[in-house]
Amino acid sequence: MCGKIKQAGQETGINMKIKHIIWDWNGTLLDDLWLSIKAINIVLKRYHLPEINADQYLEIFTFPVIDYYERLGFDFKKNPFKVVGTEFIEEYTKRQLKPALHESAMELITCLQQNGVTQSILSAARQQMLDKLIKHHDLQSFFVNVIGQDDHYAHGKTNAGKVWVKSLDVQPHEVLFVGDTLHDLDVAKAIGADCVLVAGGHTGYHRLADSNATVFRNLRELKSWLNENSYCEES
Repeated sequence: MCGKIKQAGQETGINMKIKHIIWDWNGTLLDDLWLSIKAINIVLKRYHLPEINADQYLEIFTFPVIDYYERLGFDFKKNPFKVVGTEFIEEYTKRQLKPALHESAMELITCLQQNGVTQSILSAARQQMLDKLIKHHDLQSFFVNVIGQDDHYAHGKTNAGKVWVKSLDVQPHEVLFVGDTLHDLDVAKAIGADCVLVAGGHTGYHRLADSNATVFRNLRELKSWLNENSYCEES
């Protein structure tokens, strides 16, 4: 049975003893879908491959991203993944300060902080880029830790997530992971945390719902749900 998009007020089956929230970054808090499409289309054009639109991107994006590049048509025997992957990151980095946070993102993380819920970020992005963007958006005070990766090839973040959860002063079942991809759901399962997914990032909502996960249409709906469960009450 396929999952359904959750509306505020619906039962989700999530354990509501939340003490800590782990956020994904790209697509979840940062509204960078448009930039990811723009950057990859520059690279696709360079290699004489068909460019993609948003609908196509949302259907094929996946982790590890090497599989996504194969779906785009890259032949790694001719052009190694590390080469084309680096070219994408170079195009993205040129414009990295242009994407804004998703609507309601600042309001939501502020509300959670005011209600005593600690927060962190776990991202497949390179640590150096992640740190720069967190500072650019003036978010340092909201997160007890910001965890990126050693390189920019986005292999995944499961191992980093396991290490981080073990270091927390809360139990895994008291952690809620919020992401926008099926990989985020896999990471949450691997670290023993509950998970909710938010459409509007890097995966189409029906793909998220087909996983039978709890899915919200946007951060505003997630905020309403957290508010109903007394985790994000307005001060």
